[in-house]
Amino acid sequence: MKTVDVSSKLETLREATAYGRIRLSKKCVEKIKKRELPKGDCFEASKLAGLLAAKRTPELLPFCHPVGFDHAEVSVVLTDDGIEVYATVRGIARTGYEMEALTAVSVALLNVYDMCKGFDPSMVIEEVKLVKKRGGKSDHFSRLDGVKAAVITVSDRASRGEYEDRSGPLAVRKLEELGAEVVFYEVVPDEPEAIKEAVRRAVRSGAKVVVTTGGTGLSPRDRTPEAVAELAAKEVKGFGEAMRIFGSRFTPRALLSRASAFVLPEESLVLVLPGSRGAVEDYLNLLGGLLKHALDMAEGKGH
Repeated sequence: MKTVDVSSKLETLREATAYGRIRLSKKCVEKIKKRELPKGDCFEASKLAGLLAAKRTPELLPFCHPVGFDHAEVSVVLTDDGIEVYATVRGIARTGYEMEALTAVSVALLNVYDMCKGFDPSMVIEEVKLVKKRGGKSDHFSRLDGVKAAVITVSDRASRGEYEDRSGPLAVRKLEELGAEVVFYEVVPDEPEAIKEAVRRAVRSGAKVVVTTGGTGLSPRDRTPEAVAELAAKEVKGFGEAMRIFGSRFTPRALLSRASAFVLPEESLVLVLPGSRGAVEDYLNLLGGLLKHALDMAEGKGH
């Protein structure tokens, strides 16, 4: 057994709101309204129970990540035939707060049940559901269905056949997982003209997203970013910044990478990645879902 690995996700603002309802007898509703329950104020106690439950959710659900949140709110509304509970949980994290909100509502309703069980045996918890979620993949990430893509590995040794290219095929697989159709794959040496010509061929093949691997370090032969920049209309600086910041969580050496991204005059997007398989996987997990939006913007489709 294992939890879902969220280490490759960005921390973003996330929020979830859940709803639940318990049906009560009219007699019970009146006792709650008049604050006549033997155990005290049902409203405030249920709110507190919900807040405590949100904080303890990872201890109750074995696959729920123990992430902190920045805000939680539980509201209790008395109706003619029961109580409705709403819970909202919000924070900046790598995973969402659906389970915290749902657990808060569930425990708040159970607290109502506990406080009223002595004189209302007809109580029924009728509904617990998620009513709103925002942030994370559902809001910010898109697939590449229908988008043609290309992969270019930049390596002197791989181009000479001295070792098998592994980062390029991995990039192909990751792009296909995102729904892209990979129409071009090539291995070229660390020569600026060879790199530029491969990018041109990839674009002529119809690729709108081009991923290069290799040549982003500091050695004299690492010249991929410069070569692609000579073809580009503009640089997407945020992608490079994000890759270095994200990568430095795994190893400080990521700060030495010159990974970057560029938009070509042909309105194609080139993502320039390091040559290691780990970097290719991590950075495509990180940015893959943003490539469609970036491509739409490059094509003038706006936000």
